Amino acid sequence: MKVYQTNEIKNIALIGGAKSGKTTLAEAMLFEGGVINRRGSVDDKNSVSDYREIELERQASVFSTVMYSEFAGKKINIIDTPGFDDFIGEVIAALKVADTAVMVVNSQNGVEVGTEITWRYINNLEKPAVFLVNQLEAEKANFDETLRQLKSNFGERVLVAQYPVNAGHGFDSVVDVLKMKLYKFPVGGGKPTISDLPAEEKDKAEEYHNAIIEAAAESEEALMEAFFENGSLSEQELAKGINQGIATRTMFPVFCACTKHNQGVNRFMEFAVENLPSPNEVTSTKTTDGKDLSFDAAAAPVAFVFKTAVEPHLGEISFFKVYDGTITESIDLLNSTTNAKERLSQLFVVAGKNRQKVEKVMPGDIAATIKLKDTHTNNTLTSGKNQGLSVSPIVFPEPKIRMAVKAKNTADEEKLAGILKEMNNIDPTLMYEHSKELKQLILSGQGEMHLNVAKWMIENLNKVGIEFLAPRIPYRETITKNAKATYRHKKQSGGAGQFGEVHMMIEPYYEGKPDQTEFPIRSRDEHQLPWGGVLMFHNCIVGGAIDARFLPAILKGIMEKMEEGPLTGSYARDIIVNVYDGKMHPVDSNEISFKLAGRNAFKEAFKNAAPKILEPIYDVEVMVPEEKMGDVMTDLQGRRAIIMGMESEGNYQKIKAKVPLAEMNRYSTSLSSLTSGRATYGMKFAEYQQVPMDVQDALLKAYEEEEKDEE
Repeated sequence: MKVYQTNEIKNIALIGGAKSGKTTLAEAMLFEGGVINRRGSVDDKNSVSDYREIELERQASVFSTVMYSEFAGKKINIIDTPGFDDFIGEVIAALKVADTAVMVVNSQNGVEVGTEITWRYINNLEKPAVFLVNQLEAEKANFDETLRQLKSNFGERVLVAQYPVNAGHGFDSVVDVLKMKLYKFPVGGGKPTISDLPAEEKDKAEEYHNAIIEAAAESEEALMEAFFENGSLSEQELAKGINQGIATRTMFPVFCACTKHNQGVNRFMEFAVENLPSPNEVTSTKTTDGKDLSFDAAAAPVAFVFKTAVEPHLGEISFFKVYDGTITESIDLLNSTTNAKERLSQLFVVAGKNRQKVEKVMPGDIAATIKLKDTHTNNTLTSGKNQGLSVSPIVFPEPKIRMAVKAKNTADEEKLAGILKEMNNIDPTLMYEHSKELKQLILSGQGEMHLNVAKWMIENLNKVGIEFLAPRIPYRETITKNAKATYRHKKQSGGAGQFGEVHMMIEPYYEGKPDQTEFPIRSRDEHQLPWGGVLMFHNCIVGGAIDARFLPAILKGIMEKMEEGPLTGSYARDIIVNVYDGKMHPVDSNEISFKLAGRNAFKEAFKNAAPKILEPIYDVEVMVPEEKMGDVMTDLQGRRAIIMGMESEGNYQKIKAKVPLAEMNRYSTSLSSLTSGRATYGMKFAEYQQVPMDVQDALLKAYEEEEKDEE
């Protein structure tokens, strides 16, 4: 395969809602470029992109697929992404390394949920974009309405580059506004016939053509001067202006296609290689310390791993983009994140499950390697002067749903943990943790479909049966008033016995709280607790009632009880303990005696100190269409939410609220149902707050029942 230079490479990500035709477009592009000699289809389950077992079963993309095509002496790297928001991590990773987003829109449905959601990420990452209106052969295809929606949602920078002459059944012709020609496609696709515009289309085409010329002229001062001087732009000037306009996001051209019949794909690829920006023509990618990466072939290598996958009979495969230097076969590089030395023993360009070996990868290009020891998604590989440098990482969204997961066979628990670790390497938005506090294995993801796909893969590919359970809530326990308690531990069973007596007063802790004055504080230890909050331990012993050597044992007993709070077994926090008196025995006192005395005195005092249960509160932001805002607000208030504010964002309203975690179980499913999938949300831990008394009573009762069941 030819070694492509940076200016000969175009990196595109196919973005859009489910069933918009992204995979079919990719298939047609590979066919047009001669990478495949026969077009497959999603329906026939033989497409290059959706080849994994889960995708064949669902007939929809679950993972992004890296592919390439060669056209007119240039290389187009193509990343086909899933259309469902549950797999948004795959979209964000693709956008990280793509230089242009190709937003595929179903002409029957116009701007859909997936279009709106992914556009936010395109905007956030400031990626150039073009639109491709697809499925124009469908009976309900409506280009004009789709265009209206595109402009309404994404602004006047949406400009028509092509429009259909006869959308609907029998579609075969488009007016190409850039060339000012009529393209007529043969049945079944193939090379179109190109002719002059019909008289009835000239005025409409001229209007769109002028809009493109004006936008192109605005991209550069020299072009603007040429436009004012000549009243138009030459073909060369127009191409330059379009390239710069797309790269700087001052224009988003709209193209037409019927990818099912390969109509319009060849012309789109022609436009892509002529007008889409190459890697060195877009806003530069930065390192974590703010340095610009330059795509310099002579520089020390910098390669960024944006995707990890596991292929049968091959093992782990790492997909990377080269930002500097030249990557050659068998090169030795250093992982800037893990400091692991890695040898890239083989280099491939990839088209789905098909791979072709290459010996060299130039800056801006995308390739893959296999069997790296300790390198995964978001890692940077470098050498020479760039050693230690890291490309700014992909920022994945916080989880939206969490479930407890357990193996149906307890003997598979350890195996399950290994499977989840491997799945997280492949999909960083699928997260897991062994919660010591909750005594559960917690699996988190972007939605119910996301977790259900993970379950399918564990059970069908790894042959481990699992079940999902409602996750416990990480409550906290604290006190609201002072209380005293005395506990004597005494045990005699022949020989040396056990004896220890502890008197303590506990009080609520808050920052800036003045010291109590009832007992003198001889020493103090402040402990920042691993689960949040503070334990302040005051030694108030006078006259040697308890030897100082036993104080650490008392503290240990208290800490043990704080790890399993007296009310519900949840962690306790924000408490001051004053140990002010006690008794020892010259023979029977020892550390275990005072540990038990301290533990039980603390437990007794805690129950008398007006204890309260605290619950985790999350900041939740919901992006919702304005017409659905009332339903979403009502639902949030039913979840004990406190609405903090609202603000407009395009055609959406952003609702900000504080919501107890206990009320967010399966919220993604409810929100999707309320808004027909048009809303999305994010959540982030904010603080702990006291639960209402009725909720506390219910929690205490449930804990008592649980304790009885375990007896």
